[in-house]
Amino acid sequence: MSDTRRRVKVYTLNEDRQWDDRGTGHVSCTYVERLKGMSLLVRAESDGSLLLESKINPNTAYQKQQDTLIVWSEAENYDLALSFQEKAGCDEIWEKICQVQGKDPSVEVTQDLIESEEEHIEEMPETSPLIDLPTCELNKLEEIADLVTSVLSSPIRREKLALALENEGYIKKLLQLFQVCENLENTEGLHHLYEIIRGILFLNKATLFEVMFSDECIMDVVGCLEYDPSLAQPKRHREFLTKTAKFKEVIPITDSELRQKIHQTYRVQYIQDIILPTPSVFEENFLSTLTSFIFFNKVEIVSMLQEDEKFLSEVFAQLTDEATDDDKRCELVNFFKEFCAFSQTLQPQNRDAFFKTLAKLGILPALEIVMGMDDLQVRSAATDIFSYLVEFSPSMVREFVMQEAQQSDDDILLINVVIEQMICDTDPELGGAVQLMGLLRTLIDPENMLATANKTEKSEFLNFFYNHCMHVLTAPLLANTSEDKCEKDNYQTAQLLALILELLTFCVEHHTYHIKNYIMNKDLLRRVLVLMNSKHTFLALYIKSLIAHIVENFYNALESIEYVQTFKGLKTKYEQEKDRQNQKLNSVPSILRSNRFRRDARALEEDEEMWFNEDEEEEGEAVVPPVEKSKQEDDFPDSYEKFMETKKGMIASKVSPGAACVKVVLYPAHPRSCRLLLAEDPEFEWLSVWLNELSLLGAGSPSPVCEFQWRS
Repeated sequence: MSDTRRRVKVYTLNEDRQWDDRGTGHVSCTYVERLKGMSLLVRAESDGSLLLESKINPNTAYQKQQDTLIVWSEAENYDLALSFQEKAGCDEIWEKICQVQGKDPSVEVTQDLIESEEEHIEEMPETSPLIDLPTCELNKLEEIADLVTSVLSSPIRREKLALALENEGYIKKLLQLFQVCENLENTEGLHHLYEIIRGILFLNKATLFEVMFSDECIMDVVGCLEYDPSLAQPKRHREFLTKTAKFKEVIPITDSELRQKIHQTYRVQYIQDIILPTPSVFEENFLSTLTSFIFFNKVEIVSMLQEDEKFLSEVFAQLTDEATDDDKRCELVNFFKEFCAFSQTLQPQNRDAFFKTLAKLGILPALEIVMGMDDLQVRSAATDIFSYLVEFSPSMVREFVMQEAQQSDDDILLINVVIEQMICDTDPELGGAVQLMGLLRTLIDPENMLATANKTEKSEFLNFFYNHCMHVLTAPLLANTSEDKCEKDNYQTAQLLALILELLTFCVEHHTYHIKNYIMNKDLLRRVLVLMNSKHTFLALYIKSLIAHIVENFYNALESIEYVQTFKGLKTKYEQEKDRQNQKLNSVPSILRSNRFRRDARALEEDEEMWFNEDEEEEGEAVVPPVEKSKQEDDFPDSYEKFMETKKGMIASKVSPGAACVKVVLYPAHPRSCRLLLAEDPEFEWLSVWLNELSLLGAGSPSPVCEFQWRS
């Protein structure tokens, strides 16, 4: 019979409750005179011998599983299964079985199990030794290892082995053998124990983890996992955990249960992250319970610490005490950082209670003190804690700083401390400044501000921010442009000014009334335009985005200012360049004008991006000092095709055959959104792109992390 639909494997369940393969053949459903009824017949495909002859009894419960499996019992402790090669064949035989029993083929079980059978099936895993474990002896370790390894591919057998291990207290016996093997330097036995313990972990049973990770057993479990057969020498994990890794108590923990839970969590996390190899695709779900074990341990630790207000109060007291030495304060801040990280495992309502407890105990005043300290590690940890608080509740932070302003000078306000830390970041790439800038943007974002019947948080906080904080934010920009020139034009200063310009652009987009008044009162626009003289191309792009928003949103308010021609000239320049670039873009293929790189609806039009790439003479007063015009601006061809031909000819003498006409280089400067164009060859400065969530930096930049090329 060649019909693959009817091709099956026949299985029977043996006394050990394991499925035995009885052979492969083809199944049919026919009337058998000897059995007086319709029967299932399977003949071997090799020689045609009869592998199965089973009458379809009206009261037998047949089960259809996984679309290609039919299982049933013919007598007590004698189960049969047909595994089909194709689903269609399984469906066909299933329909015949249902037809004989008068059942609807849509069911998955043809007969309801009687109550006693259901109870037997449910109770069987709990009461029956489903797998007979070998005696726990040295000469049986190889057999035990083979057994543990063999069950991992079968969920049912994993469950049965786990129950057997649990019921017989087998794990502690294995760990006693480990001590014997290590004393005897029995390398073969130690290798078998590695396989056994690793396999037991992959059984993924919380009840077994409770035994393995108890104080009595966990170090022996770690010891077994040191003897990986694939390694020439065993690892020394126990030495690290007992001698190198030190448990630091910033404040003595008197609760012994809490201490034990902290030790256990650290060691189990070490097992998961360091000792166990990266699981394969086959094994990736085996350790899900281990992950849950760690997760719930962390939840319990946070809850126990949170309930101990005496402990937390003492931590806060020492953190803010001027007499506390620097090392101790660093440990205290790192404790809170870890504490907040653990809190992320809590459910939302519990996390709310956690942060409210910290707020009640004075976390924000404490952060105000430590964020202003000289120690870089302390400031970094404090910034991480502050980010958890801002993420949890920007309104809580805003309410604190507004109340603080009624009692303190502007210089020591928390939000001004944050701004000053951003401005004073010593990292050449301003990594900390970028993080703080993101937190500031969250705090001044009206979209997460609340409006109630009694007050509007937006108006109150923005009034506070522009009166007490904006002057601190813009101080570097105003100081660097006081003489109508860039006082400092080094890379780090340009990076900082770019961050400030990005925040100001955000303010222009979202704080219409307040930022308009600030721009006019502080002559901010003229100061910003001075930065156009910077040698750093990326800085000019921030200026373009800021000025484009000002022209589009505030020109009606600014055009009445006639004592300087800045605003009128800016408007004229903006409109002329916009018209000109629109005409040019019409001849550029659509792939270069795609929207694919734009962040969101706030992103600028591409013609605005190219605004300051080309300057031309203006009638009347110039908006900024004129930049030397390049020849390419005057002879830009009307046709893109002609333009490309011209450029190919001009570059042919400069670059080798097949070289890129345009190379765009990506740098790791900022993990935030950054707008920038740069073509490596000045012939192509007309090309501008938006890059989403990446930075493109110009001259004076550090080494790139990657680059891509656009070929003509």
